[in-house]
Order: sequence, then structure tokens, then C-alpha cells
Amino acid sequence: MPKRRKVANLLALAVLSALAQRPMHPYEIATALRAWGKDQDMEIKWGSLYTVVRNLDKHELIAAVESVREGRRPERTVYRITDAGRAELIDWARELVSTPMPEQPRFRAGLSVLGALRPDEAADLLRRRLELLEKGIEEARGTLAGHARTVPRLFLIESEYDLAVREAEASWIRGLLAELTSGAFPGLETWRVYHETGELPADLAGLAERAGQAD
Repeated sequence: MPKRRKVANLLALAVLSALAQRPMHPYEIATALRAWGKDQDMEIKWGSLYTVVRNLDKHELIAAVESVREGRRPERTVYRITDAGRAELIDWARELVSTPMPEQPRFRAGLSVLGALRPDEAADLLRRRLELLEKGIEEARGTLAGHARTVPRLFLIESEYDLAVREAEASWIRGLLAELTSGAFPGLETWRVYHETGELPADLAGLAERAGQAD
């Protein structure tokens, strides 16, 4: 069970991580987070940045240091992370790293209704996905290898993880495709018959009915 946090938006975590480096005003924070690719690591809604900053300030996780003006630009408030904010950053990182939480990727949603497609079409679409995955994997490997020459591994860990997840997905799809192609997939013929007749086989209909009653 994730801990209830005073500011639960993951953008708050990103802001705290930026201010742990040095004091910044919100525009600098956004620039730094974009440069570090934080919007690829977590869902960030940039329009919420100032609200998140205000909430962090309200709960004393960050504090205003000074207001600065550059040329004709509006005055900007520089913030620093507080001791409470640093403790929150560390505690949040510990939770995210140590505690698995259920996630619902779009691919899982598609697989949950795979039976709506004919088996042959499902196989074709999986092959298309696999081709795109393999292309992305090769590109990611090249990018990671290039960065590894100049960037400490500590700052590439999330990219390594992303690559490993893609490789695992590709491997799983290859196995599923092998079953669909060879006919070894359990219930494949029943799946085909359903699309040919439009009627759910009795055993599957009974299973669906029992599941509905259980709900």
C-alpha cells in the first residue's frame, strides 16, 4: 500500500529531485527536468508545475529563497529544498524502488480483449508489434551504448530497465506467436469456431456466466 503523501503528484517528486541539486525558480526547474528526460521516466503534466510548486511550498517541503528579475521578464521566485523535502524525496524513492505496485499498460488492456479478434488477425498484429519493438530495441541499445561512454551508469539505470522490459515483452510475444502459428495454443480451434459461427461455445459460455455470478 503506497503511503499517503502531502503532495502525491509524481511531478512533485521530480521537482524535489531537481531542487536537491540546487535552488531554482520554476522555469529553471522545468528546463532542467526536460533536459534530464524526466518526462520519459514519469507522467508529467507541465501545466501543473506551478500548482505543484505552490503545494510543496505550502507543506514546507520547499521554501522560497529570493525573488529575481532578469531584464524585462517577470519577477521569479527561487526555491530550495527543505530538510523535510529531502526526507520526503528519500522516503518516496525508497517506496518506489522497493514496493511493486500493479500497473495497467495499454498492451495489457488489448490482450484482455484479444478474443474479439480472429486468431490470424491477432497473430498478424502481434507480428507488427514485434517488428516495431525489435526496431526500438536496436535503437535503444545503440543510444544506451553511446551514452555509456560519457554518462555514469547511475544516470542510465532507468534506460537499462526500459530496455530490459522491452526485451522481455518481445521474447514473450515470440513465444505466443510460435504457439498461434504451430496450433499449440490451448483452445485455438474453439477461438476460430467462435468467429466462424458467432456463438460462444457452451463451455466458455458457462465459464463466463459463472464469472458474472461470482461478481
